[in-house]
Amino acid sequence: MNMPNKLSTLRILLVPIIIYLLLLNTLVSSIAALAVFILAALTDKYDGYYARKYDLITTLGKILDPLADKMLIIGVFTAFVEIGVLSTWPLLIIVARELAVTGLRVVAADQGSVIPANIWGKTKTTIQMITAIALIINPKIFNLPFILTEGLVWLTVLITIYSGYTYFAGAKVDYS
Repeated sequence: MNMPNKLSTLRILLVPIIIYLLLLNTLVSSIAALAVFILAALTDKYDGYYARKYDLITTLGKILDPLADKMLIIGVFTAFVEIGVLSTWPLLIIVARELAVTGLRVVAADQGSVIPANIWGKTKTTIQMITAIALIINPKIFNLPFILTEGLVWLTVLITIYSGYTYFAGAKVDYS
């Protein structure tokens, strides 16, 4: 297994640790969750960097990287719902978008086409990670203004919806 795939695998392995720490819902566990989440987010940055720089793009990596991203974000946002930091609606929208785009990619693959990540998908992942960090920080570590955290949540939702739209709008698939 090459380095980018090892980084994606590490991200997957960090997900249950982050969720466990978030569910403990203490100051110490929140600080630890923040540190582990940042480590996981960095693996997302560097797995792609190394894969492109050293031409280590593999079929396994094309599956592992987005799977790791989905597991991280959906897992963390689910923990936020469980501890009462986030309402269910943003989580449902995020999950619905991920399932829809994954389904679209399966249909495209069945028709011999690949739908690569686009700038809106990358922006979506980045804003989701920033929002997750803000929600981990608030209020246990640092009390952020409500308007900031709530604004980030709904900005995340809007970008999530729009990024999904861009995939469907640009897809060259036969839906019949």
